[in-house]
Amino acid sequence: MKHALKIATILLAASAPFAAHAHKAWLLPSATVTTVDQWVTVDAAVSNDLFYFNHVPLRMEGLVITAPDGSTVKPENLATGKYRTTFDLHLTQNGTYRLANVNRGLFANYEENGQRKRWRGTAEKFATEVPQNAANLQVSESAGRVETFVTAGKPTTTALKADNIGLELVPITHPNDLYATEEAKFRFLLDGKPAADLELEIVAGGTRYRDQQNEIKVKTDGNGEFAVTWPEPGMYWLEATLQDEKTSVKQAKQRRVSYVATFEVLQQ
Repeated sequence: MKHALKIATILLAASAPFAAHAHKAWLLPSATVTTVDQWVTVDAAVSNDLFYFNHVPLRMEGLVITAPDGSTVKPENLATGKYRTTFDLHLTQNGTYRLANVNRGLFANYEENGQRKRWRGTAEKFATEVPQNAANLQVSESAGRVETFVTAGKPTTTALKADNIGLELVPITHPNDLYATEEAKFRFLLDGKPAADLELEIVAGGTRYRDQQNEIKVKTDGNGEFAVTWPEPGMYWLEATLQDEKTSVKQAKQRRVSYVATFEVLQQ
């Protein structure tokens, strides 16, 4: 029973961007612009309000931190509590870090010997670990990314290169060079190609203190690009989701793709 509950919790956290509209997944760094040899602490949660941890922690099995030189670095003091996950990052290099919680894979439910089974893994493992003739087999596929950006010193772009898997944001305006009342431009890619006509939502933090979400609705153009003018300084949450049929196994009929990012907009 405990094992089943643990699996259910992992599935909930991994699929958080597709949960009820009120639940938002996010990473929130203590600072986004600082100097080299400093530290940042990051909160990670799925919450009802931005950016307050009041629902469940964001599980960080897929955490990838890319340093300014393109190398991968490990977090320190990673811990998961009742409502949030936290970790520290020592900024030992000059430039921009990309902090991303990446979840890609398959989820399967089926029956075996009269018992309900749950499985999660990669397409490669699916063929050997899930019985191909399993009764009542249901398979879903997802590719999700929840990320934020931190710069120590001068902004750089090496860590911002796309992996060409799922939905990815490619900055035209640097994500750590955003200012209130100024226009910022970005591009979305889907599996490395421009994500045209993609609808996305941008929401400022502090939603628990206002009656309306005050969402900014934007759609990408034919090149996957969009622009936004930030109304005021603060932390902002961006989300884009879609469904397509680009699955890696025939048993999965649809793929659910999501992207979430947190940006800090500064006062001019």
